[in-house]
Amino acid sequence: MEQKNLLLAIILSAIIMVGFQWYSASQRPDQSQQNTANNKTAPISSMPSLPGTPETIPGLPSKSTGSSIPVPGGISELKPVEVLKNIKAKSPRINIRSDRVRGSISLVGAKIDDLVLNNYKETIEADSKNITLLLPFGSSNPYFADFGWVSANTEVPDTKTKWNTSNDVLSPETPVTLWWQNSDGVKFIQEISLDPNFMFTVKQRVENTGSKTATVFPFGRIQRNGTPEITDFYILHEGMLGIFDGVLTEIDYDDIQETKKIENKSKGGWIGITDKYWLTALIPDQVSTVDTRFKSDRSQNRTDIYQVDFRGEAQIISAGTSSQTSSRFFAGAKEAQLIVDYRDELNITRFDLAIDWGWFEFLTKPIFFALVYFTEYLGNMGLSILLLTVLIKLAFFPLANKSYRAMGKMKILQPEMMKIRDRFKDDKARMNQEVMQLYKREKANPAAGCLPILPQIPVFFALYKVVFVTIELRHAPFYGWIHDLSAADPLTPFNFFGLIDWSPPEIIAIGIWPIIMGVTMYAQQKLNPPPPDPMQAKIFMFLPIMFTFMLARFPAGLVIYWAWNNLLSVLQQYVIMRQAGAQIGNPKKS
Repeated sequence: MEQKNLLLAIILSAIIMVGFQWYSASQRPDQSQQNTANNKTAPISSMPSLPGTPETIPGLPSKSTGSSIPVPGGISELKPVEVLKNIKAKSPRINIRSDRVRGSISLVGAKIDDLVLNNYKETIEADSKNITLLLPFGSSNPYFADFGWVSANTEVPDTKTKWNTSNDVLSPETPVTLWWQNSDGVKFIQEISLDPNFMFTVKQRVENTGSKTATVFPFGRIQRNGTPEITDFYILHEGMLGIFDGVLTEIDYDDIQETKKIENKSKGGWIGITDKYWLTALIPDQVSTVDTRFKSDRSQNRTDIYQVDFRGEAQIISAGTSSQTSSRFFAGAKEAQLIVDYRDELNITRFDLAIDWGWFEFLTKPIFFALVYFTEYLGNMGLSILLLTVLIKLAFFPLANKSYRAMGKMKILQPEMMKIRDRFKDDKARMNQEVMQLYKREKANPAAGCLPILPQIPVFFALYKVVFVTIELRHAPFYGWIHDLSAADPLTPFNFFGLIDWSPPEIIAIGIWPIIMGVTMYAQQKLNPPPPDPMQAKIFMFLPIMFTFMLARFPAGLVIYWAWNNLLSVLQQYVIMRQAGAQIGNPKKS
C-alpha cells in the first residue's frame, strides 16, 4: 500500500507540473487579442514607426531618413575577432571601462553596441572567452541599444549622425556627454553614466537656441538580430518581456514572429530581452507614461530581427527653452541580489521578475537566498544544498516520523496480509474486506505513507528552478569531479568515468551521482513493505532504475539534493522501524 502511495505521489507531481503549465498558459492573454486590445489604447498612428533594421530611426514621420551602414568588405575571410575589430574601427568610439564590463559606444548613431562581461566565462575551462553580450551592426548577430528623439517638425539625429563627445572613456568615475545640433539651432545632448555594475543612465536633453518651436518624442530601443539558441524548456522563459502597470508580460520569439507587433501604454515598469542568465532592459522614467512595443521583422537576408522600444510623451520646446528626460539601460548578468537592489534603490517596478522565479516564487526565492546565505559561511554552494536538505528534513520531521511509524506498523502486519491474500486469493472482495478489518483492528493507516512525500513536491520543484535558472549556481563547483552544479554529472561508467575521451549518447550518459541517487532510492524502497500484487512489485523494483536514467541529465546540484535526501530518509526510517520492531527487508512467506 505504501508503494501505491509512492506511485500516487509521482503521478500527482506530474499532474501538478502539467496542470500549472496549462494554468499559466491559460492565464496569458491570447497575443492576437492582446494586440487588438492594445491598439485601441495606443493607436499605431500615435506610436513610432520602428522598422526592423538598425539603419532606420524609430519615430513619427521625420525629415531625416535612415540609410544603410556599410559592412566591411572581405569579412568572410577574416576570423571573428578580426571582423569585430574591423567593424569597430569603421566608426569613432568611446571606450567603456569598469571592473565588471568593457566595450565601447559608437559615436556614429550613439549606439551602445559593444559589451563584454568581465566576470563571466562561456565555459568552465581556464582559457574560455568572456561572455560577449552586445555586438555592433555588421557582425554576425548585432545586438545593441540606442536612445534618441523623433519629431515631425525639426531635424533629429539618426543612425548616421556623428556625435561630438566630451571625452573618449566611459567609466563609473567618468560619465560622458554627447551632443549634436541641427540647422535650426536645436541642440540634442545625451549624458551617459555607468554604475559599478551593469546599469547605464542616459539623460536626454534638448536645448532650443533657434527661433522655432520644436516638438520631440524621446525614445529608447534594444534591437537583436538573429534568433538566439535557447534552452527551450517550459520552466524557463527566454525572449521578450516587460512590466506594464505592474503586470509581467512574457513574449516568446516564435510568438512575436507570428504577431509581428505588440503595443502597450504603461506608467512605470520596464521592457527588455532576456536570456537564461543575461538581460538587456530599457527602464523609462518611472513616473511618466510611455508607449512601448515588442516587434519582429525580417531582414533582406531572411534574418529575424527582434526589437523592444519605448517612446515618451511629447516635449514642446519653444525658442530659448530646454527639456530633459532620464532613462536607464541594464545590460548584464541577472544576479539576484543586484536585481533586487536595483528594484528597491531605483524604484523600478517589479524588476526582480527579470529572473524567472516560476510558479512557486514563494518557495523559490527563500530557498535561493538561503543557499546564498549559507554559501557565505560554508564557501561552497554544494555544501549549502546539503545543509538546506537537512533543514528541510527537520521541517518535515514530525510528518515524516508519523509516516515512517505507520510504515513500520504496516511492515509488521505484512505477514498477516500475505496470509489473508493466500487464503482468499480467489475472492478479491473478501480479501479486501479482511485486509480493511486488519487495518481497523491494528489501527494502521495505509495512506500515511504518502504524507511526507506530497509537501516536498513543491520544494523539489522550487529547488530545481533555483539550480536551473539562477546565475549564482552557474559554474558553481562542488567537490571531486563536479565543477558545475548547474550541469549534469560529467562522469559515466560508459567512458570509464572519464578515462576514455568519448562522450556517450545522452540516453546512456549516466553519471556517478545519478547512480548514487538510484542506489539510495532502492535502499529506501527495500525498507517499505512490498505490494501484494507481483506485477506491482516488479514495477516498483524498476522505479529506481527509471529515475536513475531520468535524472542523469538533470543538474548535478539537484541530483545531489535528491540522493542526500534519500540517504537521510533511509537512516530516519531505519531507526524508526528498528524501534517499532519491524523486520528490515522483505519478509518471506511462511
